[in-house]
Amino acid sequence: MLRRNFMNHPAPPIFKRELPAELLSALQARFADRLSTTQAMREHHGRDESSYDPMLPDAVVFAQTIDDVAAAVSLCNQYRFPVIAYGTGTSLEGHILAVQGGLSIDLSQMNQVVALNAEDLTVTVQPGVTRKQLNAEIKDTGLFFPIDPGADASIGGMTATRASGTNAVRYGTMRENVLALTVVTADGKVIKTGTRAKKSSAGYDLTRLFVGSEGTLGIIVEITLKLYPQPEAISAAVCSFPSIERAVNAVIQTIQMGVPVARVEFLDETSVRALNAHDKLSLPEKPLLLFEFHGSEHGVKEQAEVVQQIADEHDATGFEWATRPEDRSRLWQARHNAYFALLQLRPGSRAISTDCCVPISRLAECLLATKEDIEREGVTHGIIGHVGDGNFHVQMIIDPNDPADIARAEGVNERMVSRAIAMQGTCTGEHGIGLHKIDFLVQESGEDTVDVMRTIKHALDPHNIFNPGKVLRW
Repeated sequence: MLRRNFMNHPAPPIFKRELPAELLSALQARFADRLSTTQAMREHHGRDESSYDPMLPDAVVFAQTIDDVAAAVSLCNQYRFPVIAYGTGTSLEGHILAVQGGLSIDLSQMNQVVALNAEDLTVTVQPGVTRKQLNAEIKDTGLFFPIDPGADASIGGMTATRASGTNAVRYGTMRENVLALTVVTADGKVIKTGTRAKKSSAGYDLTRLFVGSEGTLGIIVEITLKLYPQPEAISAAVCSFPSIERAVNAVIQTIQMGVPVARVEFLDETSVRALNAHDKLSLPEKPLLLFEFHGSEHGVKEQAEVVQQIADEHDATGFEWATRPEDRSRLWQARHNAYFALLQLRPGSRAISTDCCVPISRLAECLLATKEDIEREGVTHGIIGHVGDGNFHVQMIIDPNDPADIARAEGVNERMVSRAIAMQGTCTGEHGIGLHKIDFLVQESGEDTVDVMRTIKHALDPHNIFNPGKVLRW
């Protein structure tokens, strides 16, 4: 049996594992009213922001401690029953869907800051802490956590998917900002990887193994993160360009000159038009770059002047500053609303959101070829991207009831990924593999490399209980 999403893409085969009565009784005895099998609760935990139809778990347990997670995993392992970690449900590639049924372990109540070591610029948090919550709780220390994937995702989910976002061009991704983890393994053991030290040469780097594992190797129950001093000064600027090529080439030149921009986001003319309508803005409806600069007053001014000179060389117009916090927040909130703004261009539509990343020198070539392809196919779309690190997204707005429309969009996506891989890029800069990109991972890495990944999965999770059906085929 195959379950299909509206894109007509088959999910992995479903070999549904029935919830044993003995396991249900054991879970009820251990968790009492923190275990739910209601339809409404299962539906809530059986959908994310991907294009896949809901796939419901058999039960949901709300964990409050590491012991809770270890107990639930140990019981499920005993009965060979799937376990899926759940944070906020904002993933985009079907990461939390119960392909084989299973137990959803909701970690949202594990939402405490465990230890703040401001003098070392580190913090340890439980997985249910969200990025906005974390920054609100540490604001008075003069520090902040910069990774911003857009959604108010949980730190556990961000770690599991190796998230990045708008600040990655300066601060890196979750890979660079996770120092240590506490993880529950398949047999219910609790292990620790890494330390609060900024570097180590001790043994295998298990921290990096679990960062980006998408819940398929263990459940992350504590995370130690790097923090950064809040910038003395922050400034944002927007400017428009006569073409996509000139906008992207301005970014490439900025990065190659070593200007330490904190954020640089690209929006094509369709995305700008959608944001103007959705957020009541009046931006010129042309390809646009949105910059942000962090540093000292002098440093920010110097960075901005260099970028403005580069933009002028590429025929930019309307270079405007946003130095007040409320103005900057409005601009960045509008950028984060792009997904919903683009959906409004075609009422009743659904979105296919793509995600590829290429070396910065190949960005203009990849983006322009993709733009030509999608316009040739006649698919309604917008292009946005964290172009400072070579990452862009095409959001294709399609009629879910029109197979031809869907096929055109999927064809564009497949050609875009193949193009990126041929340029020594990747099929996903930040969304992860999940369900949708299992075959793309093989295309990118090769069968032998994926076999190594599969060997690790079999060694750490011999009964395939952790998030089965994701990342690779068992």
